[in-house]
Amino acid sequence: MNKPGSILMGFLLIIALAAQLSGCATTMANLPPEEPAMHTVAEFADDEKMLFVDDPWIGFNKRMYTFNFYADKYVILPVVRGYEFITPEFAQDGVSNFFNNIGEIKTFYNALLQAKGMKTLNALGRFVTNSTIGIGGLFDVATHMGMQRQPEDFGQTLGVWGVGSGPYVVLPVLGPNTARSTTGLVVDTGARIAMMNAIDPFGNVDNGSTIEAGVTTLEFIDARHQQKFQYYKSHYPFEYFMVRYLYKQQREFAIMK
Repeated sequence: MNKPGSILMGFLLIIALAAQLSGCATTMANLPPEEPAMHTVAEFADDEKMLFVDDPWIGFNKRMYTFNFYADKYVILPVVRGYEFITPEFAQDGVSNFFNNIGEIKTFYNALLQAKGMKTLNALGRFVTNSTIGIGGLFDVATHMGMQRQPEDFGQTLGVWGVGSGPYVVLPVLGPNTARSTTGLVVDTGARIAMMNAIDPFGNVDNGSTIEAGVTTLEFIDARHQQKFQYYKSHYPFEYFMVRYLYKQQREFAIMK
């Protein structure tokens, strides 16, 4: 298998997962409702701030929000809990530190593109420190040295450049996003694939493509492991609108930092 194909193999696993979940959608739709229904905007007048989000695809987004709930509950979270059950806590921390350290590369070039000098130096310092003293990023030494993690992505870069957030969209598995953050996600993913092609870390390793796919899958599991949010656990009857509003506010705040 050529190199681009091997790099994309792991991402195709995620796409295959989404396709498999789509095949289960009919079955899931017939299950009895277990969580509060998502109410309409007209039902609440005290939360008017939550209405001021551009959401022209609200019908699709609500269906995708429900799909993500079922996907999370019946497929993704069971896998994550299995990982947490069989993996010692110190090893879980090491995996999270490793992938967070790789994420500093994304933070570095995005902070640089945003002309955020201190954040650029902080990301570089964290990456160098954790990659060396932290033994390849398995230990987050940089945080203990006062260099706090400050993630940046290309969606934030576009915001700093003056690009509007665009319509709100709920992506399969990935959840709340906007047109701007989705574009940023595509660019950051493309940049990562390009860097992996250039570095070729498993080029001389037997079954390198299988290892890459396994690493990508582990990264996906770890990302969900680090994300504590669970659909409908707020017990708020307007959770869709609340999440939409909070996501938009969080993204705008991150751009201003």
